[in-house]
Amino acid sequence: MAQHSTAPRSNTSQETSTPHRETRSEWAHGGMVFAGVLMMVIGVMGILNGIAGIATDDVYADLGTYVFKFSLTTWGWIHLVLGLAVLGTGYAVIQGRDWARAVGIALTSLFAIEYFMFLPYAPVWSVICIGIAVFVMWSLATAPDSHARM
Repeated sequence: MAQHSTAPRSNTSQETSTPHRETRSEWAHGGMVFAGVLMMVIGVMGILNGIAGIATDDVYADLGTYVFKFSLTTWGWIHLVLGLAVLGTGYAVIQGRDWARAVGIALTSLFAIEYFMFLPYAPVWSVICIGIAVFVMWSLATAPDSHARM
């Protein structure tokens, strides 16, 4: 029978996992910054949609009766207010504010719900906005802690 050494082995898996963990952390941090930029972009687009809805009531076609039926002026105000909030929070995410990640997840959740309800008026744009909101929520939820990086 072969005899086994009692000397401790060097842990090679720990040495190789450190660079992988750092690379993964950098990707997650980059995703968080990209999420902040996307939040600012969708915030500006929401503001523009809101202004268009408030200024004229015939920007979007009225497609019939739905459960979520609001006047287009009301939709304009909803887009404007939520767009301003998402824009400001996106800027705070880029600045690295601790509170901005949680608020960003909450606001992009509302943003996705808003565009789900807005599907009858702009179906393609709504689906795109929902996809962006899901990516932003994922990026903010999986980003590394800012205190752990220092």
